[in-house]
Amino acid sequence: MSNVINKEIKVCIVDDHQLIINGLQKVFENSSNISLLKAYTNGHDLLQDLKFQQPDIVLLDIMMPEINGIDLCMAISKQYPGIKMITLSNVDVLIQVRKMLQIGCQGYLLKNASPDKIVTAIETVYAEDRYVDDQLQKLLVDDMFKIKRLSSTIELTLREKEVVALILNEHTNQEIADILCLSNRTVENIRIALLQKLKVKNTAGLVRTVLELGLMNNPNAASN
Repeated sequence: MSNVINKEIKVCIVDDHQLIINGLQKVFENSSNISLLKAYTNGHDLLQDLKFQQPDIVLLDIMMPEINGIDLCMAISKQYPGIKMITLSNVDVLIQVRKMLQIGCQGYLLKNASPDKIVTAIETVYAEDRYVDDQLQKLLVDDMFKIKRLSSTIELTLREKEVVALILNEHTNQEIADILCLSNRTVENIRIALLQKLKVKNTAGLVRTVLELGLMNNPNAASN
């Protein structure tokens, strides 16, 4: 794609590891069409500078002090929708990858990506397309089919969906019991049944699985 894009692509880096910044600087020094405007070790400094100068693309990490990559991505998307973002992270957890892509990132790379792959990702995203690391792309596709298969085999009763909806809104067992006019013991039994049905260990796993499988949005996921 280097031969297609002749315009200079202005990039900023946000990462709290200087070694990563140094490595990316060398990558861009060897690129004919990518220039580094500035590197930052925290997101707050970047947000301050964006008031005066905006890059074409921001490369950002997820795990950072003061403001994490998720909050930074949402802030940039809201305030500067013209800026494109690529996550460059060690995090390969699929729920985190999907989260970053859903909230505004146009690309996702692992930090062990080769220089050529980094340049290709930047050029691809700059050209109004998305770029996801090959390894992650395969995992995402496999996970999508797995989720589709699981969501078609798991059925929640109407009562279970009512309880799940209240759990998602952070209600306690007693609050759920009061709202649904049930006993506390009944609510606890429904919660235990949900954990067993979804094959998870705790409420956090229950919430994650329900959201991943889309069980609250699937009209076929409920039975009487």
